Amino acid sequence: MATRIAVISDTHLTGAQALPLACVELLSGCDLAIHAGDVSTAEALTAIESIGPPVRAVQGNVDDAALRRILPVELRVDVDEVQIAVVHDAGDAAGRLARLRRRFPTASAVVFGHSHMPLHEAADGFQIFNPGSPTQRRRAPNTSMGIAEVSDGEIRFRHLAV
Repeated sequence: MATRIAVISDTHLTGAQALPLACVELLSGCDLAIHAGDVSTAEALTAIESIGPPVRAVQGNVDDAALRRILPVELRVDVDEVQIAVVHDAGDAAGRLARLRRRFPTASAVVFGHSHMPLHEAADGFQIFNPGSPTQRRRAPNTSMGIAEVSDGEIRFRHLAV
C-alpha cells in the first residue's frame, strides 16, 4: 500500500487567511504533509496541523521569529525506504539538480519552495520537486500543491492545481 504525502509550500497564511478548500481536502486525505517553508506564523502552522495528517515543515524566509524557533532550516523525512530532504530555498536554477544531489547525498528526493513556481526534475534516480504555492501563484499559471506517493522503495510526485 502506498503512503500518500501532501506537499505544500509558501502558504503565507496570516490573520484570517486560510488554505483553499481543494488543498484542505487533499491534505486531509493524506498520511503525511510536508511544508517547504513560508507558513508565516506558529498559529498558521497549528491550523495546518489541525487538518489531519502529521506535518513536517521547515522554516522559510518570511516566517516570524516564533516559528523560526521551532522549525529547522532543513530536514530529512524517511518514508518506507525513501528519504526526502526538505529545504525552503534551493538557490539558483542553474545547476540546482546536481547541487541538491551533492547537498543531500542519501536522499531520493528534495522538496523545496521559495519561488512559488511548480517544478519537477529528475536524473539518475534523484528528483527535486517544488509544489508551487496553494495561495499565491505569482508568475505560475495557477495556485498549486503536490502529492507524492511512496511505495516499493520509490517516490512519485505530481502537481495539482488548487
